Amino acid sequence: MWSAAEDASWGRGVARGLLEGDTAPVAGRLLGNGPEAWIAFDEQVRRLTRSPGTPEGARRLEARLCHADGRMREAALAAWRRPPLQLVLLRCADRVPQVRERARRVLGRVVAQHPVGNRDRARRTLNLPMADDPAHVLTALVPLALRLGGREHGGWAVEQLEAALSGRYSLLAAWWRPGLPSTTWSWNSLTARQREGMFERLAGSADRPTRRFAARAAIACGQYGVRELARRAAAERDPVAGRTWTDGALAAMAAGGPDDGAVDALLGSRFADVRAAGVTALRGAGRAAEAVDHLTDRAGRVRACARWLLRQDGGDPYAHYRGLVTDRQRVTRYAVAGFREVAGRADGPLLHALLDHPEGAVRAAALAALRELGLTVKDAVLLGLLEDPSASVSREAAFSLLCVAERLDSAALAERTGPEWPLHTRRAAFRLLRGRGGSAELRASVAMMTDPDPVLGLYARSTVVNWNWLSTLGEGDAHRAELGVLLARAAEVLDVRRLRLL
Repeated sequence: MWSAAEDASWGRGVARGLLEGDTAPVAGRLLGNGPEAWIAFDEQVRRLTRSPGTPEGARRLEARLCHADGRMREAALAAWRRPPLQLVLLRCADRVPQVRERARRVLGRVVAQHPVGNRDRARRTLNLPMADDPAHVLTALVPLALRLGGREHGGWAVEQLEAALSGRYSLLAAWWRPGLPSTTWSWNSLTARQREGMFERLAGSADRPTRRFAARAAIACGQYGVRELARRAAAERDPVAGRTWTDGALAAMAAGGPDDGAVDALLGSRFADVRAAGVTALRGAGRAAEAVDHLTDRAGRVRACARWLLRQDGGDPYAHYRGLVTDRQRVTRYAVAGFREVAGRADGPLLHALLDHPEGAVRAAALAALRELGLTVKDAVLLGLLEDPSASVSREAAFSLLCVAERLDSAALAERTGPEWPLHTRRAAFRLLRGRGGSAELRASVAMMTDPDPVLGLYARSTVVNWNWLSTLGEGDAHRAELGVLLARAAEVLDVRRLRLL
């Protein structure tokens, strides 16, 4: 799938080709691209037809339908029996009232004349990838309609789609009943089965605004029950749409009573917002005792909801966390994180005791908790933890030492940047040397320009390239001879003219 920028670029290219005489059908070239391609095509044609001179392809109906002159656009709508629906939809948000009103009537007529049962003919006539009934046509138009919804006159199509999905009368959902004479109108709204199919396709779209629209519309018209709403909230990949499904499930439970199946679905989501809503819903379901199961959730907001629920039920989160932290068999990194959220400075000894825990994740969480509580750890202990087998522990130790980097022994840190050390140790030592600044940072950067790790090498080379060598010499941080040696080693990454000047 292309990005929006690539779709727009493609649309502009199709517009230029059309006006330069390309005879390929526009709809066929834009079909399968996102709404940005159609919008860019329309804008590019309008811009090019506004320029002096008449391009070769300006007489094509597609070009006239997007022409800079509103009279040309209106005439094209009147002359073309079955224009591409996407271009007609663009004209439904046109700034000229006459064009806008005619386009809306044309769009309703073309959808009404939609052929049913002959898929090949449907593709040729409607310029859509697949259409068995008007519901398929409307589904294909939703992404473009949503993009146009932000324009001054762009809300009409969105309102019509919402009406169609809710089962109300909509110009876009009215069609001739097959088998009746063409002079006999049967104004029908979409059937329940058609609406359900539309919701399924919209909710499963790769386009995020479309999924969000589907969630809002489904909840507004009461399309799904509480368990289905919760299931969709748990499965949704987009956080905004997931929040919408979650709010709908919570509102349905508030109106119709708790539902254990819905609560369990929310709790099983991989997204923190949805799980937090599920924890909150435990109280209404009479399952507040389960709050302790979520005190060690990986997300802080879920832990906060669990603590609130436990307190509402008369429990003490601090006591529960303390029991976990003092039990070396049960403690986890998320238990330590939760304990830090309720602990005070007096609990420092409990966290210090975890610095030698066999699990690296627990040691790293204990270091982070001590730092966030403002409790100090001896420099010697932290320097030793730079060499910890766990990368997370080494990283947390470096973070804890950054504020005191100036008093550390730069030679000892530089030694830990050698290629014989593990990658995470080299990274931690280099971070501290950069924190020291001055000649210590410069020496380390020059030495690590050829580090086997591409990230470290890139950081080192960028530091050397942007280094203020004259300032270092003026500050007396390093002797002229040493700077000359470092400059000679850095020559391979410096600009020749700058090197000569230095």
